[in-house]
Amino acid sequence: MTGPELKQLRQDLGDALGRPLSAADMAKLCGLTGGAGADTIRKWEVTGPSGPAGALLRILAMASDRYPILENFNVFDRFNIAEKQRPARREAFREQMRAEVRRRLD
Repeated sequence: MTGPELKQLRQDLGDALGRPLSAADMAKLCGLTGGAGADTIRKWEVTGPSGPAGALLRILAMASDRYPILENFNVFDRFNIAEKQRPARREAFREQMRAEVRRRLD
């Protein structure tokens, strides 16, 4: 994930949650505590996040409809799920991801 992609992700997650996210909010999502967390996010919005944080953010990005559900989370396109049920199940999954993002922000 590049810096501009992280900046776009902040906006997209904010849109998915119905409120803008600050750099401090993104720091909470990444588990960065203390006053330096927001500064770290602002640096990453230029340089890109480091390894584990980038992986975590790719997972949390699934809360937004603008990002694909990652293959290892996508159990909806398998043969044992009826095609007409798949869109509702995908949306329920995205809502679970939004709830997880909200939980991490509280």
